[in-house]
Amino acid sequence: MSTSRAESLTDSASGADARKLPMSPLLALCTAAFMGILTEALPAGVLPEMARDLSVSESAMGQALTIYAIATGLSAIPMSTTTSTWRRKVLLLTAVITFAIANTVTAISSSYVLTMGFRLVAGVAAAVIWAELVGYARRLAPVHLQGRAIAITMAGIPLALSLGIPLGTFLGGLFGWRLTFGLVTLVSVLLVGWIWVSVPDAPGQQREHREPILQALRLPGVVAVLFVVASYVLAHNILYTYIATFLDEYRMGDSRDVVLLVFGIASMVSIFITGALVDRKLRFLTIASTLLFIVATGMLALLAGSPAMVYVAMVLWGLGWGGVATFLQTAVTDAGGDRGQALLVTTWNSFMAGGGAVGGILLNIFGPTSFPWSVLLLLVPVLLVVVAARAHAFPAKRPGTL
Repeated sequence: MSTSRAESLTDSASGADARKLPMSPLLALCTAAFMGILTEALPAGVLPEMARDLSVSESAMGQALTIYAIATGLSAIPMSTTTSTWRRKVLLLTAVITFAIANTVTAISSSYVLTMGFRLVAGVAAAVIWAELVGYARRLAPVHLQGRAIAITMAGIPLALSLGIPLGTFLGGLFGWRLTFGLVTLVSVLLVGWIWVSVPDAPGQQREHREPILQALRLPGVVAVLFVVASYVLAHNILYTYIATFLDEYRMGDSRDVVLLVFGIASMVSIFITGALVDRKLRFLTIASTLLFIVATGMLALLAGSPAMVYVAMVLWGLGWGGVATFLQTAVTDAGGDRGQALLVTTWNSFMAGGGAVGGILLNIFGPTSFPWSVLLLLVPVLLVVVAARAHAFPAKRPGTL
Protein backbone atom coordinates (compact mmCIF):
# COMPACT_ATOMS: atom_id res chain seq x y z
CA MET A 1 0.00 0.00 0.00
CA SER A 2 1.47 3.37 -1.01
CA THR A 3 0.89 6.80 0.44
CA SER A 4 -1.06 8.94 -1.99
CA ARG A 5 -0.70 12.68 -2.39
CA ALA A 6 -4.13 13.29 -0.93
CA GLU A 7 -3.40 11.11 2.08
CA SER A 8 -0.07 12.78 2.75
CA LEU A 9 -1.58 16.25 2.55
CA THR A 10 -4.56 15.58 4.79
CA ASP A 11 -2.70 13.74 7.51
CA SER A 12 -2.66 16.63 9.99
CA ALA A 13 -2.92 16.24 13.73
CA SER A 14 -6.43 16.24 15.11
CA GLY A 15 -7.45 19.58 16.48
CA ALA A 16 -5.24 21.69 14.20
CA ASP A 17 -6.75 25.18 14.12
CA ALA A 18 -7.82 25.95 10.55
CA ARG A 19 -7.63 29.69 11.18
CA LYS A 20 -4.12 30.19 12.52
CA LEU A 21 -0.76 28.55 13.08
CA PRO A 22 0.56 27.58 16.55
CA MET A 23 3.57 29.87 16.59
CA SER A 24 5.40 28.81 19.76
CA PRO A 25 5.92 25.15 18.76
CA LEU A 26 6.69 26.15 15.17
CA LEU A 27 9.32 28.62 16.39
CA ALA A 28 10.81 25.94 18.63
CA LEU A 29 11.08 23.69 15.57
CA CYS A 30 12.59 26.66 13.69
CA THR A 31 15.23 26.93 16.42
CA ALA A 32 15.97 23.20 16.06
CA ALA A 33 16.57 23.78 12.34
CA PHE A 34 18.77 26.74 13.28
CA MET A 35 20.83 24.49 15.55
CA GLY A 36 21.16 21.82 12.88
CA ILE A 37 22.59 24.27 10.36
CA LEU A 38 24.68 26.16 12.90
CA THR A 39 26.27 22.96 14.18
CA GLU A 40 26.89 21.75 10.66
CA ALA A 41 28.13 24.91 8.93
CA LEU A 42 29.93 26.82 11.69
CA PRO A 43 33.32 25.27 10.82
CA ALA A 44 33.07 26.93 7.38
CA GLY A 45 33.28 30.35 9.03
CA VAL A 46 36.25 29.50 11.27
CA LEU A 47 37.94 26.91 9.08
CA PRO A 48 41.48 28.39 9.01
CA GLU A 49 41.49 28.85 12.81
CA MET A 50 40.23 25.33 13.51
CA ALA A 51 42.75 23.87 11.08
CA ARG A 52 45.61 25.75 12.72
CA ASP A 53 44.64 24.79 16.30
CA LEU A 54 44.13 21.12 15.43
CA SER A 55 47.32 21.01 13.30
CA VAL A 56 45.70 19.90 10.03
CA SER A 57 45.29 21.40 6.56
CA GLU A 58 42.28 23.48 5.61
CA SER A 59 41.07 20.79 3.20
CA ALA A 60 41.28 18.22 6.02
CA MET A 61 39.39 20.55 8.37
CA GLY A 62 36.78 21.06 5.67
CA GLN A 63 35.90 17.42 6.11
CA ALA A 64 34.34 18.39 9.46
CA LEU A 65 31.35 19.41 7.35
CA THR A 66 31.71 16.33 5.15
CA ILE A 67 31.66 13.78 7.97
CA TYR A 68 28.66 15.49 9.58
CA ALA A 69 26.76 15.36 6.31
CA ILE A 70 27.79 11.76 5.57
CA ALA A 71 26.54 10.69 8.99
CA THR A 72 23.25 12.49 8.42
CA GLY A 73 22.79 11.09 4.93
CA LEU A 74 23.66 7.49 5.73
CA SER A 75 21.72 7.34 8.98
CA ALA A 76 18.51 9.07 7.86
CA ILE A 77 16.68 5.99 6.57
CA PRO A 78 18.01 3.54 9.21
CA MET A 79 17.19 6.01 11.99
CA SER A 80 13.71 6.65 10.57
CA THR A 81 13.07 2.91 10.52
CA THR A 82 14.62 2.16 13.91
CA THR A 83 12.91 5.00 15.76
CA SER A 84 9.57 4.91 13.94
CA THR A 85 7.78 3.58 17.03
CA TRP A 86 9.30 6.16 19.42
CA ARG A 87 7.19 9.00 20.68
CA ARG A 88 8.12 11.99 18.54
CA LYS A 89 8.86 14.45 21.35
CA VAL A 90 11.24 12.08 23.10
CA LEU A 91 13.06 11.54 19.82
CA LEU A 92 13.35 15.27 19.14
CA LEU A 93 14.64 16.01 22.65
CA THR A 94 17.20 13.21 22.41
CA ALA A 95 18.56 14.69 19.18
CA VAL A 96 18.91 18.20 20.62
CA ILE A 97 20.65 16.87 23.76
CA THR A 98 23.07 15.04 21.48
CA PHE A 99 23.84 18.35 19.74
CA ALA A 100 24.70 19.86 23.12
CA ILE A 101 27.08 17.02 23.99
CA ALA A 102 28.79 17.00 20.57
CA ASN A 103 29.34 20.77 20.53
CA THR A 104 30.73 20.67 24.06
CA VAL A 105 33.31 18.10 23.02
CA THR A 106 34.19 20.13 19.92
CA ALA A 107 34.72 23.22 22.06
CA ILE A 108 37.23 21.54 24.39
CA SER A 109 38.88 18.91 22.19
CA SER A 110 42.48 19.29 21.06
CA SER A 111 42.32 16.08 19.01
CA TYR A 112 41.32 16.12 15.34
CA VAL A 113 40.16 12.49 15.53
CA LEU A 114 38.00 13.09 18.63
CA THR A 115 36.52 16.23 17.09
CA MET A 116 35.64 14.39 13.90
CA GLY A 117 34.15 11.51 15.89
CA PHE A 118 31.71 13.81 17.65
CA ARG A 119 30.98 15.62 14.40
CA LEU A 120 29.80 12.23 13.17
CA VAL A 121 27.61 11.80 16.28
CA ALA A 122 26.11 15.25 15.73
CA GLY A 123 25.39 14.31 12.12
CA VAL A 124 23.35 11.30 13.24
CA ALA A 125 21.36 13.57 15.58
CA ALA A 126 20.78 15.93 12.64
CA ALA A 127 19.28 13.05 10.65
CA VAL A 128 16.63 12.74 13.35
CA ILE A 129 16.04 16.51 13.42
CA TRP A 130 15.55 16.83 9.67
CA ALA A 131 13.35 13.75 9.47
CA GLU A 132 11.03 15.14 12.18
CA LEU A 133 10.71 18.84 11.42
CA VAL A 134 8.56 18.73 8.31
CA GLY A 135 6.25 16.03 9.67
CA TYR A 136 5.75 18.03 12.85
CA ALA A 137 5.08 21.24 10.91
CA ARG A 138 2.51 19.55 8.69
CA ARG A 139 0.74 17.96 11.65
CA LEU A 140 0.50 21.32 13.41
CA ALA A 141 -1.06 23.10 10.40
CA PRO A 142 -4.25 22.84 8.32
CA VAL A 143 -3.73 21.73 4.72
CA HIS A 144 -3.94 25.20 3.19
CA LEU A 145 -1.25 26.51 5.57
CA GLN A 146 1.13 23.55 5.58
CA GLY A 147 3.57 25.21 3.17
CA ARG A 148 3.68 28.27 5.39
CA ALA A 149 4.20 26.12 8.50
CA ILE A 150 7.12 24.40 6.79
CA ALA A 151 8.49 27.81 5.78
CA ILE A 152 8.38 29.03 9.40
CA THR A 153 10.10 25.87 10.59
CA MET A 154 12.74 25.99 7.87
CA ALA A 155 13.39 29.71 8.50
CA GLY A 156 15.94 28.44 11.02
CA ILE A 157 18.21 27.59 8.09
CA PRO A 158 18.67 31.12 6.68
CA LEU A 159 18.54 32.52 10.20
CA ALA A 160 21.56 30.40 11.08
CA LEU A 161 23.27 31.58 7.90
CA SER A 162 22.34 35.25 8.28
CA LEU A 163 22.97 35.63 12.01
CA GLY A 164 24.44 32.47 13.51
CA ILE A 165 27.35 31.78 11.17
CA PRO A 166 28.47 35.44 10.73
CA LEU A 167 28.16 36.04 14.49
CA GLY A 168 30.08 32.84 15.17
CA THR A 169 32.74 33.91 12.68
CA PHE A 170 32.96 37.34 14.32
CA LEU A 171 33.16 35.89 17.84
CA GLY A 172 35.68 33.33 16.66
CA GLY A 173 37.88 36.18 15.43
CA LEU A 174 37.57 38.05 18.73
CA PHE A 175 37.63 35.30 21.33
CA GLY A 176 38.49 32.08 19.48
CA TRP A 177 36.34 29.46 17.79
CA ARG A 178 36.08 27.31 20.94
CA LEU A 179 33.97 29.91 22.72
CA THR A 180 31.61 29.94 19.77
CA PHE A 181 30.97 26.20 20.03
CA GLY A 182 30.46 26.62 23.77
CA LEU A 183 27.75 29.19 23.09
CA VAL A 184 26.10 26.78 20.66
CA THR A 185 25.94 24.27 23.50
CA LEU A 186 24.18 26.83 25.69
CA VAL A 187 21.57 27.50 23.00
CA SER A 188 20.99 23.74 22.70
CA VAL A 189 20.31 23.45 26.43
CA LEU A 190 17.81 26.32 26.29
CA LEU A 191 16.12 24.71 23.29
CA VAL A 192 15.61 21.46 25.22
CA GLY A 193 13.52 23.38 27.76
CA TRP A 194 11.52 25.16 25.07
CA ILE A 195 10.66 21.94 23.24
CA TRP A 196 9.72 20.27 26.53
CA VAL A 197 7.26 23.04 27.38
CA SER A 198 5.91 24.04 23.97
CA VAL A 199 5.99 21.26 21.38
CA PRO A 200 3.13 18.74 21.57
CA ASP A 201 3.91 15.04 21.66
CA ALA A 202 2.84 12.58 19.00
CA PRO A 203 2.91 8.78 18.92
CA GLY A 204 5.16 6.79 16.66
CA GLN A 205 3.90 4.39 14.01
CA GLN A 206 2.70 0.93 14.86
CA ARG A 207 5.04 -1.69 13.43
CA GLU A 208 2.37 -3.31 11.28
CA HIS A 209 1.58 0.03 9.59
CA ARG A 210 5.11 0.89 8.50
CA GLU A 211 5.78 0.94 4.74
CA PRO A 212 9.19 0.44 3.08
CA ILE A 213 10.73 3.86 2.54
CA LEU A 214 12.38 2.98 -0.77
CA GLN A 215 8.98 2.23 -2.32
CA ALA A 216 8.44 5.98 -2.46
CA LEU A 217 10.87 6.06 -5.41
CA ARG A 218 8.08 4.52 -7.51
CA LEU A 219 5.75 7.45 -6.89
CA PRO A 220 5.50 10.01 -9.73
CA GLY A 221 7.73 13.03 -9.22
CA VAL A 222 9.86 11.73 -6.36
CA VAL A 223 12.95 10.86 -8.43
CA ALA A 224 12.87 14.22 -10.22
CA VAL A 225 12.72 16.13 -6.93
CA LEU A 226 15.56 14.06 -5.49
CA PHE A 227 17.71 14.74 -8.56
CA VAL A 228 17.20 18.48 -8.08
CA VAL A 229 18.04 18.12 -4.38
CA ALA A 230 21.23 16.19 -5.14
CA SER A 231 22.60 18.54 -7.80
CA TYR A 232 21.56 21.79 -6.12
CA VAL A 233 22.92 20.83 -2.70
CA LEU A 234 26.17 19.49 -4.17
CA ALA A 235 26.65 22.76 -6.08
CA HIS A 236 25.90 24.91 -3.03
CA ASN A 237 28.23 23.03 -0.72
CA ILE A 238 31.19 22.90 -3.08
CA LEU A 239 31.24 26.68 -2.82
CA TYR A 240 29.91 27.30 0.68
CA THR A 241 32.15 24.82 2.50
CA TYR A 242 35.25 26.61 1.25
CA ILE A 243 33.89 30.14 1.04
CA ALA A 244 36.60 31.38 3.44
CA THR A 245 39.30 29.89 1.20
CA PHE A 246 37.63 31.31 -1.94
CA LEU A 247 37.51 34.79 -0.41
CA ASP A 248 41.15 34.52 0.68
CA GLU A 249 42.08 33.91 -2.96
CA TYR A 250 40.65 37.33 -3.84
CA ARG A 251 42.04 39.11 -0.74
CA MET A 252 38.64 39.32 0.94
CA GLY A 253 39.45 36.98 3.80
CA ASP A 254 39.19 39.78 6.36
CA SER A 255 35.61 40.44 5.18
CA ARG A 256 34.36 36.87 5.70
CA ASP A 257 31.91 37.78 8.43
CA VAL A 258 30.43 40.65 6.39
CA VAL A 259 30.16 38.53 3.22
CA LEU A 260 28.39 35.76 5.13
CA LEU A 261 26.11 38.31 6.77
CA VAL A 262 25.10 39.69 3.37
CA PHE A 263 24.44 36.16 2.13
CA GLY A 264 22.41 35.33 5.20
CA ILE A 265 20.28 38.48 5.12
CA ALA A 266 19.43 37.80 1.47
CA SER A 267 18.54 34.25 2.51
CA MET A 268 16.18 35.59 5.18
CA VAL A 269 14.44 37.77 2.59
CA SER A 270 14.13 34.68 0.41
CA ILE A 271 12.54 32.59 3.16
CA PHE A 272 9.90 35.25 3.83
CA ILE A 273 9.05 35.42 0.13
CA THR A 274 8.96 31.64 -0.02
CA GLY A 275 6.68 31.41 3.01
CA ALA A 276 4.21 33.77 1.39
CA LEU A 277 4.21 32.05 -2.02
CA VAL A 278 5.10 28.37 -1.58
CA ASP A 279 1.54 27.11 -1.25
CA ARG A 280 0.61 28.75 -4.58
CA LYS A 281 3.84 29.28 -6.55
CA LEU A 282 6.12 26.34 -5.78
CA ARG A 283 7.13 25.80 -9.41
CA PHE A 284 7.88 29.49 -9.97
CA LEU A 285 10.00 29.65 -6.81
CA THR A 286 12.07 26.62 -7.81
CA ILE A 287 12.83 27.99 -11.29
CA ALA A 288 13.60 31.48 -9.96
CA SER A 289 15.89 30.09 -7.26
CA THR A 290 17.92 28.10 -9.77
CA LEU A 291 18.28 31.06 -12.14
CA LEU A 292 19.44 33.35 -9.33
CA PHE A 293 22.11 30.86 -8.26
CA ILE A 294 23.28 30.44 -11.87
CA VAL A 295 23.70 34.21 -12.30
CA ALA A 296 25.48 34.49 -8.93
CA THR A 297 28.01 31.78 -9.70
CA GLY A 298 28.60 33.24 -13.16
CA MET A 299 29.51 36.53 -11.48
CA LEU A 300 31.83 34.78 -9.02
CA ALA A 301 33.51 32.94 -11.90
CA LEU A 302 34.12 36.07 -13.97
CA LEU A 303 34.01 39.08 -11.65
CA ALA A 304 35.28 37.95 -8.23
CA GLY A 305 38.21 40.34 -8.52
CA SER A 306 35.76 43.14 -7.74
CA PRO A 307 34.58 43.17 -4.09
CA ALA A 308 31.39 45.00 -5.13
CA MET A 309 30.54 42.22 -7.60
CA VAL A 310 31.21 39.58 -4.93
CA TYR A 311 28.67 41.24 -2.65
CA VAL A 312 26.10 41.43 -5.46
CA ALA A 313 26.69 37.76 -6.21
CA MET A 314 26.22 36.86 -2.54
CA VAL A 315 22.89 38.70 -2.50
CA LEU A 316 21.68 36.79 -5.57
CA TRP A 317 22.98 33.50 -4.17
CA GLY A 318 21.25 34.14 -0.85
CA LEU A 319 17.97 35.03 -2.56
CA GLY A 320 18.19 31.79 -4.51
CA TRP A 321 19.25 29.59 -1.59
CA GLY A 322 17.12 30.83 1.31
CA GLY A 323 13.87 29.13 0.31
CA VAL A 324 15.38 25.93 -1.12
CA ALA A 325 14.78 23.80 1.96
CA THR A 326 11.15 24.91 2.16
CA PHE A 327 10.08 24.35 -1.42
CA LEU A 328 12.05 21.14 -1.95
CA GLN A 329 10.74 19.72 1.34
CA THR A 330 7.24 20.69 0.25
CA ALA A 331 7.68 19.22 -3.24
CA VAL A 332 9.04 15.87 -2.08
CA THR A 333 6.40 15.47 0.63
CA ASP A 334 3.64 16.35 -1.84
CA ALA A 335 4.96 13.65 -4.14
CA GLY A 336 6.05 10.96 -1.68
CA GLY A 337 4.65 11.70 1.78
CA ASP A 338 6.76 11.05 4.86
CA ARG A 339 8.75 8.38 3.03
CA GLY A 340 9.74 10.95 0.43
CA GLN A 341 10.90 13.18 3.27
CA ALA A 342 13.21 10.44 4.60
CA LEU A 343 14.67 10.01 1.12
CA LEU A 344 15.22 13.76 0.87
CA VAL A 345 17.17 13.81 4.14
CA THR A 346 19.42 11.03 2.87
CA THR A 347 19.91 12.65 -0.53
CA TRP A 348 20.42 16.17 0.84
CA ASN A 349 23.07 15.21 3.35
CA SER A 350 24.85 12.68 1.18
CA PHE A 351 25.40 15.31 -1.48
CA MET A 352 26.19 17.92 1.14
CA ALA A 353 28.99 15.60 2.17
CA GLY A 354 29.89 15.26 -1.48
CA GLY A 355 30.23 19.03 -1.66
CA GLY A 356 32.88 19.04 1.04
CA ALA A 357 34.72 16.10 -0.51
CA VAL A 358 34.53 17.32 -4.13
CA GLY A 359 35.43 20.84 -3.02
CA GLY A 360 38.51 19.49 -1.24
CA ILE A 361 39.61 17.68 -4.40
CA LEU A 362 39.04 20.77 -6.54
CA LEU A 363 40.95 22.90 -4.04
CA ASN A 364 43.97 20.60 -4.05
CA ILE A 365 44.08 20.10 -7.83
CA PHE A 366 42.72 23.27 -9.44
CA GLY A 367 42.57 25.82 -6.64
CA PRO A 368 39.62 27.83 -5.31
CA THR A 369 38.92 29.62 -8.61
CA SER A 370 37.50 26.34 -9.95
CA PHE A 371 34.55 26.34 -7.53
CA PRO A 372 32.13 28.62 -9.43
CA TRP A 373 32.73 26.85 -12.75
CA SER A 374 31.99 23.47 -11.17
CA VAL A 375 28.80 24.86 -9.66
CA LEU A 376 27.61 26.12 -13.04
CA LEU A 377 28.07 22.65 -14.56
CA LEU A 378 25.78 21.23 -11.88
CA LEU A 379 23.06 23.89 -12.02
CA VAL A 380 22.23 23.72 -15.72
CA PRO A 381 20.78 20.17 -15.46
CA VAL A 382 18.83 21.28 -12.37
CA LEU A 383 17.11 24.00 -14.37
CA LEU A 384 16.31 21.61 -17.21
CA VAL A 385 14.74 19.03 -14.89
CA VAL A 386 12.65 21.58 -13.00
CA VAL A 387 11.30 23.05 -16.24
CA ALA A 388 10.51 19.58 -17.64
CA ALA A 389 8.98 18.04 -14.48
CA ARG A 390 5.77 20.06 -14.52
CA ALA A 391 3.33 17.14 -14.22
CA HIS A 392 4.23 15.70 -10.80
CA ALA A 393 7.45 16.99 -9.23
CA PHE A 394 7.03 20.74 -9.71
CA PRO A 395 3.42 21.33 -10.83
CA ALA A 396 2.05 24.82 -11.35
CA LYS A 397 -0.56 24.07 -8.66
CA ARG A 398 0.13 22.00 -5.53
CA PRO A 399 -2.24 19.05 -4.99
CA GLY A 400 -4.81 19.60 -2.25
CA THR A 401 -4.68 23.41 -2.40
CA LEU A 402 -7.37 25.74 -3.66
